Amino acid sequence: MTTSTKSRDVDLLVIGGGVNGTGIARDAAGRGLKVMLVEQDDLAAHTSSASSKLIHGGLRYLEMYEFRLVREALEEREKLLDIAPHLIRGMRFVMPLADGMRPAWLIRIGLFLYDHIGGGSRLPKSVGVRLDRTAWGKGLKPVKRGFVYSDGWVDDARLVVLNALDAAERGADIRTHVKFEGATRETDRWVAKLGDGSIVHARAIANTSGPWVGKVLDDMPAAHHEPPPRLVKGSHIVVPRLFDGDHAFILQNDDKRVIFAIPYQGDLTLVGTTDKPFDGDPSAPTIDPDETEYLCASVNRYFTRQTSAHDVVTSYSGVRPLFDDGNANASKVTRDYVLKLGTADAPQILSAFGGKITTYRRLSEHALEELAPFLPPMTEAWTDDAPLPGGDLPPGGIAAFVETVGKRWPFLDDATALRMAHAYGTRIDAVLGDATSIVDLGHGLCTREVDYLVESEWARSVEDILWRRTKLGIHGGATLRDAVSEYLTANGLATPA
Repeated sequence: MTTSTKSRDVDLLVIGGGVNGTGIARDAAGRGLKVMLVEQDDLAAHTSSASSKLIHGGLRYLEMYEFRLVREALEEREKLLDIAPHLIRGMRFVMPLADGMRPAWLIRIGLFLYDHIGGGSRLPKSVGVRLDRTAWGKGLKPVKRGFVYSDGWVDDARLVVLNALDAAERGADIRTHVKFEGATRETDRWVAKLGDGSIVHARAIANTSGPWVGKVLDDMPAAHHEPPPRLVKGSHIVVPRLFDGDHAFILQNDDKRVIFAIPYQGDLTLVGTTDKPFDGDPSAPTIDPDETEYLCASVNRYFTRQTSAHDVVTSYSGVRPLFDDGNANASKVTRDYVLKLGTADAPQILSAFGGKITTYRRLSEHALEELAPFLPPMTEAWTDDAPLPGGDLPPGGIAAFVETVGKRWPFLDDATALRMAHAYGTRIDAVLGDATSIVDLGHGLCTREVDYLVESEWARSVEDILWRRTKLGIHGGATLRDAVSEYLTANGLATPA
């Protein structure tokens, strides 16, 4: 990893190591700019690892007439399936037609539009199905009909890390656990103070600090301010598997919101999300009892296997920094991204509000289009077809690649080979190399993988490794946590806490 220096001149300073920040850093570095990204915590430590893990157009946004957002998101879904085929996969979603909910004719029209508004797709189109006679309805309470449509699933935190990794390999300086402490204007440069004691002179700043976007502007007196973002908390619960199959469910509620129930980590179901106004500390949001009750009630209405707060294996919450469009209903505030320039001339700052993980790549392009007049000449946009690290799979796609991994490293059990093939793609060679055996810390996590995550992916703690880079913490429990902590401490690799 790049080491800190006391003073650095860059073209672009990116504040925030979520999906938008790392996406901008990758795009800018690939266009020949000198880039630095600073993140006060770990990559994807906050909102970007607290999503529903979906790469989707946002079917419900059609009801809000957010046609541009849905079209762009569906176009981006296709591009992301191309550039990260190891990390992103198609998934079928079942929508039961419950009494008192949206009528079938309205859903049919919405799905037809969803199938076509984004152009062509490799994913199967929507169909009406009999749920009482097919496997699509297995696990549901009695309901006759429904619809099935397609969207995508992603490991959100790894998507962030891969963008940062590609940015670094193209010359970007990625600094985690380094706080932005403010910037002043000096002729045509920002002079920024960082928490590691260094000073950065930047032609422009991209403020992608999520819930802290307003705080960053407060620390820059020379930039004009925007109204603070509308903070909305979204919470998820993870419960024992509610249904069989690789498909997910989208469930309608009486309040007109929808809830997703998604297969997760083999024997679990991910349920979310809520939409709740938030005014607390965005660094540590937690689920409220009423949110857990709401999510449990939502799935209990549909599934024969009932669940309660007592069954929740884990939960997580994220705070979305939405652009305040004045809507009183948190669920109806626009999810579209809004980019705002902060000065009349150079040096420039651009602040990002809102957005979806699905549209991060286009947001990054758009941000650089806005900043182009204030930056050195750049090469053309390039990220729409350039694979993310590990995404250059050989012919046969991910299924054939998983088989190849199992043959090359036969000491891996099937579950570990599958997990690592998806997580690292063709970069798995950098993790395992010429290994003929492994030292297993538990649940298929080997010391070679921990070494790689620390040395190449900015992992510094047990949480970084088990909850963001691998997701193995959900099954490994205290035993795996202790094993990883002991290994990190014994080898001086990272902060074990």
